[in-house]
Amino acid sequence: MLSQLIKPGDKIELQRVRRIRYNEDEEETAKKKIVYHSAVCEILSEDRLEITMPIEKAKLRLLEVDGEYDVYFYTENGLYQCFARVIDRYKTNNIYIVLIELTSNLRKQQRREYYRFGCALEMNDISLSEEEEEALKTGKILNGKKLNKSVIVDISGGGLRFVSEQKYELDSLVYCTYHLMIRRRIKEYNLVGKILTAREIDNRPGFYEYRLKYVNINKDEREEIIRYIFQEERKSRKKKKEEELGG
Repeated sequence: MLSQLIKPGDKIELQRVRRIRYNEDEEETAKKKIVYHSAVCEILSEDRLEITMPIEKAKLRLLEVDGEYDVYFYTENGLYQCFARVIDRYKTNNIYIVLIELTSNLRKQQRREYYRFGCALEMNDISLSEEEEEALKTGKILNGKKLNKSVIVDISGGGLRFVSEQKYELDSLVYCTYHLMIRRRIKEYNLVGKILTAREIDNRPGFYEYRLKYVNINKDEREEIIRYIFQEERKSRKKKKEEELGG
């Protein structure tokens, strides 16, 4: 089952699990709120796989041998969760590897969580009034409106994070349009999202960072964006591997 659902390159999040014993008969699982990011390297069997050692702020985060982790796999088929234990740590071809063993079955997660892909994509956007939102629902376009210029800094199947000089209010609706390379063709996406977070960037006065959740995306568009993310991730890994071999 593992090899059918999980593939090399799939992104992983790990959260440390600690057992708290109240008495000889009672034990409770608690998760420490530190999340590590990794990726699948190799699937060795149906319950063992190699993953990359997490790196945070350019430093290796050494996962403790025998430590138990709550693991989330971001795959092309959705989000899967299980518990796993660290069996070993070693270095192969200049890559620090962690060997983990699954201690529970994989479970498909129904919650809408999506892996965020870091990027730098041009986007045009504008705040919507209720009337303009209704016009978009009927297929009408915002004629004569000057759109703001922004930059997408990460994107997922659920939304995006972007930087702009335009000031938007929390919970406001924003129309955004951008282009992605899908099946070797450039496709335009015209979507509406709700602003979930907003902050002024400390070292860039007059610039704001926003996190936005799509509110009108259809299933096909979402799947295309997710495929685009996996495609770009594969390109990035291939380029990095070629650079390592060349060096």
